Amino acid sequence: MLEALKGQKVVVMGHLRPDGDCVGSQVAFCRCLLSQGIESVCINPHPLPRVVRSFVGDTPFYTPDGFDDDGFLAANMDCADEVRIGKELRARHPEILVNIDHHISNPAYARYNFIEAHSSATAEILAGLFFDAGIPIDATTAQALYVGIVTDTGQFRFPSTTRQVFEICRLLIENGADPAAAAMELYEKQSLSKLQLLERFLATLQLHCDGRASIGVIKNGVYEETGADSEDSEGLVDYARSINGVEVAVLLEERDGSIKGSFRSKDPVHRVDRLAGKFNGGGHACAAGFNCSGKLEDFYPNLVTVLQEHFQQTGISSTQ
Repeated sequence: MLEALKGQKVVVMGHLRPDGDCVGSQVAFCRCLLSQGIESVCINPHPLPRVVRSFVGDTPFYTPDGFDDDGFLAANMDCADEVRIGKELRARHPEILVNIDHHISNPAYARYNFIEAHSSATAEILAGLFFDAGIPIDATTAQALYVGIVTDTGQFRFPSTTRQVFEICRLLIENGADPAAAAMELYEKQSLSKLQLLERFLATLQLHCDGRASIGVIKNGVYEETGADSEDSEGLVDYARSINGVEVAVLLEERDGSIKGSFRSKDPVHRVDRLAGKFNGGGHACAAGFNCSGKLEDFYPNLVTVLQEHFQQTGISSTQ
């Protein structure tokens, strides 16, 4: 792949509403290419979340309207499918050369596909590739990769946290990653508006399927009432999953005639990527999402029915 990219220009793209793994992977891959003398920039369809901006360093990072990438080859990081880069970037780059991802639903849509669904994060895949290939990693790259791993493992709490994850993080620390600095930026600088959004979300939580499923809602107008924005919803669904006895949690976000949903499970046996697939979504076995049109009052009972059928058909006994 690197041989094919020599002498080329590459735009490194990430998914809509980027998270730590997406941004960290974009930064790391871009800096890898730059270290090999390959011209490269990062572009994301949405602005970077506040909590990850400090990890970009001097990496060239743009939104679609901030850079003319005509003539650039395309590389996608952490994108389960081509749709995840958004309509504008997809129109500008209908052919994807590189696809590096850890979503189990990824169909391998590029010329060069590095997909490992058992990896905790796309950043874990990249770090392993870099170390195995002997590609130099500077402190900014190491920190970006560490951030990708720590966010997608839920601070090393999720089932995807393996011995290899810790070994890779050890090597990243040796190359300049700073866990304490990462934790300070990610978890100790929350806004009051996010906490108020959390309060409103928690008040909507309801249990279904004999307590095995939990659903919470962010209704139209709540962002405006709390002063929060869409990135402040990141991680809220984990509170629903943390309830004792809950095996599958869902966050539903109402957005002027459309619904954004996030699934989380405690055990990959529930394959929430398949549950999300029922609503034209996808993702991981334990974390997935979807977007669909419709009204919340109509969608909610349909979702409950899907969850009930899931528990009945799988025959999985309660872990409570």
